[in-house]
Amino acid sequence: MPRLLDGKLVRDQILSELKPRIAALHSRPGLAVVLVGANPASEIYVRNKVKTCEDIGLFSEKITPPATITTDELLNVIADLNARPEIDGILVQMPLPTHIDSRRVLLAIAPHKDVDGFHPYNVGNLVSGNPGPRACTPAGIMEMLRRCEIPVAGKNAVVVGRSDIVGKPMALMLLHQHATVTICHSKTADLPGECRRADILVAAIGKAGLIRGNFIKPGATVIDVGMNRLNTPAEVGAVFGDNAAKRAEFEKKGSLLVGDVHPLEVDQAGAVTPVPGGVGPLTIAMLMANTVAAAEAHTARS
Repeated sequence: MPRLLDGKLVRDQILSELKPRIAALHSRPGLAVVLVGANPASEIYVRNKVKTCEDIGLFSEKITPPATITTDELLNVIADLNARPEIDGILVQMPLPTHIDSRRVLLAIAPHKDVDGFHPYNVGNLVSGNPGPRACTPAGIMEMLRRCEIPVAGKNAVVVGRSDIVGKPMALMLLHQHATVTICHSKTADLPGECRRADILVAAIGKAGLIRGNFIKPGATVIDVGMNRLNTPAEVGAVFGDNAAKRAEFEKKGSLLVGDVHPLEVDQAGAVTPVPGGVGPLTIAMLMANTVAAAEAHTARS
């Protein structure tokens, strides 16, 4: 059986290390979270972020404009947060309503308050290897690899998915740690063959159970970023077949959460992240780390 990489354990290590850094600051780091409208999934994510702020001693402020807010009105909200000295980090929870220009909103966040690491200025710093906030999910994965003592330098790494949020920054972070990196996507001609070359395989394409056993090189480290919810018996059957235990779990819970890696076909891996409990907890931990680093930088400049 593969080694399970416990994201909750790594998260707790990261958060514990942040507490003395927070205590050393003259004032509490401040994180503003902007949640537009009433998206149930986004509300859960934001609630978890606010709770984590409270747990480690950060000041958090939740701004909840209605779903009818215009792009210009939301830009005014961002401008106000940019100007407030007690706010060190700004996070706009995605997705935004379709009538809002998300790109304009993200570009409006001051780069030094962009704790998501999505602003082009900070993406440029990542490309060039300069300091700055990094996208939280791939940064958390790099922390997991480091803390679990999984070598990266000289290894073949394959990233399945090319999103701006995970795939592209993940590939760059692995490259900066001297991995040989391949990015795969929906147009890759031989996805199983490319994946089988990987010593480190990162699945971030958003398709439940896409990565099957024949994609995985024996002994590989498999990082599953996917968070896919199965809501119907047909969806459960497509992934788990007639597996009685999974069908019973579905009947009890009403849904199942699975990653992009087929959960029943990872036995040959050397190490694997579970879903849930693997990558997910690291994203919020790195958001906290980015906020504390922003507060430290603001203190140094003042």
